[in-house]
Amino acid sequence: MVRRLPSGWRARVGGAVSNRVVRRGVVLASIGVFLAVLLSSSVAAWLHQRNEIAALRDEVAEQEADVAHLRAERERWNDPAYVEQQARERLKFVRPGERSFTVLDPETGDEDGGPEAAPGTDPDVPVHPWYDTLWQSVRTADAPGAGR
Repeated sequence: MVRRLPSGWRARVGGAVSNRVVRRGVVLASIGVFLAVLLSSSVAAWLHQRNEIAALRDEVAEQEADVAHLRAERERWNDPAYVEQQARERLKFVRPGERSFTVLDPETGDEDGGPEAAPGTDPDVPVHPWYDTLWQSVRTADAPGAGR
């Protein structure tokens, strides 16, 4: 049995119904795309502001911790014993009748008994006077393989 396609007014009505469904789908899809485009910048701005608020809250927490530390230090400075200790250590003050000694070139060493290395230097690298370093750089620059 072969089925024939409707002709005449039935074909036109069936085509119109399917066209209406397609049109409605296209209109709904275009409205969805329009709303997505319209709201995307607002959502991005909202997320950016949320990140800024979180960063500012962290900064405020750090500053509050600094303020608490400074208040504690101010309270220490209200103690006369602390003020005397700081004056003795920082300014080398002494009470009348006391003697102060300052060691200019201490021969201090670490646990091995060797001299301490200067801060920021590698203890394994030998330290040369500045003129030896300068002369070595001149010899290196004059060497036959040096790039010019």
